Amino acid sequence: MLEALQSLDGGLLLAIQGLRQDWLDPIAAGFTTLGNAGALWIVLSALMLCWRPTRKAGLLALLAMLLGLVCTNLTIKPLVERPRPWLDLPILPLVAEDDPHSFPSGHTCAAFAAAMIWVRTLPWKQGRIAAAALAVCMGLSRLYAGVHYPSDVLAGALVGSLCAWAVWTLSRRWEAGRTLRPR
Repeated sequence: MLEALQSLDGGLLLAIQGLRQDWLDPIAAGFTTLGNAGALWIVLSALMLCWRPTRKAGLLALLAMLLGLVCTNLTIKPLVERPRPWLDLPILPLVAEDDPHSFPSGHTCAAFAAAMIWVRTLPWKQGRIAAAALAVCMGLSRLYAGVHYPSDVLAGALVGSLCAWAVWTLSRRWEAGRTLRPR
């Protein structure tokens, strides 16, 4: 069963690799590189801390990404140790990756951890839509770059979303507890 899933995963990634275009390669490589160490999401969240209407979005996104880092890069990846796709498939990745483990996608986890918080907290609809779109684009860029299998990206999106949900839930409980306490 696991072998059949791995075969399906690899076949889907090879199909995605067949869609590569010379003009799109530098765009995808550049965008996926912006996600290194969560840089894009951290910078955007830090900037949100500077403006009162987005301060909560920035703070909660940073917390969700930190939780995602612990879950993904410090816990799941070392336990699973799934090799990067180019080690098993005839593909050439667009970007270099120092971490030899691919499951789950840390880039996608960070993107979804931040985006799912922003979807709940940003004060304008366009920002919420852009947040979700950017997270999806990060996951797709990881596939296009050939550094993750589709299941790596799906798992990263799930872990990131769950981390956002956990941080959101805890923040709501903390806020509710603060309003109930006498001052």
